[in-house]
Amino acid sequence: MTDSQVQQAYAARASEYTTILGAIDDMHEPDRNRIEHWAQQISGRIIDAGCGPGHWTDFLHKRGADISGIDLVPEFIESARLRFPDVPFQVSSLRALDEADGSLNGVLVWYSLIHLPPADLPPVLCELARVLSPQGHLLVGFFDGEAAEPFDHTVAPAYYWSVAQMCSLLHDAGFDVIDTETRQDPGGRPHAAISAIAR
Repeated sequence: MTDSQVQQAYAARASEYTTILGAIDDMHEPDRNRIEHWAQQISGRIIDAGCGPGHWTDFLHKRGADISGIDLVPEFIESARLRFPDVPFQVSSLRALDEADGSLNGVLVWYSLIHLPPADLPPVLCELARVLSPQGHLLVGFFDGEAAEPFDHTVAPAYYWSVAQMCSLLHDAGFDVIDTETRQDPGGRPHAAISAIAR
């Protein structure tokens, strides 16, 4: 799908999505612990890239992170600004971040790469590497499965990625992988997370 199609699909269900998945208490405890620990290692600016309803951005802001949220969907950003007025949010695409080269110390991309067509993922990872300073931190969350295998996501078509393939793509984009995680929660699709630093 194009960015426009994904944006329209989420815009149509933004209120519903926020109600169901827009609160930090609805998130899995291991994810809360991992994301909090990841951010505690970072001194400097972080962006939550593909922040959706903004709950993760606010979660880290409340824990002292210098963080802002960006998302492709204006309805998410409008809602996030109302719900979390102390946190900066703006509409932006992961394909062309409004950040100078090497200006960030951390980028969180938690399930915000899943709708990218496989051919579009490498240049987006390179864009994330561009905005990170050397040794800047990246944390990626995604659905674990056969690499580039499509599936019917509730909102818009999405893709699985294997940990091995995502690690390879991150390496090619200029990252060194620090650690990986996989998990299967009852009733959910297999989860994966990768922590990496920019070379």
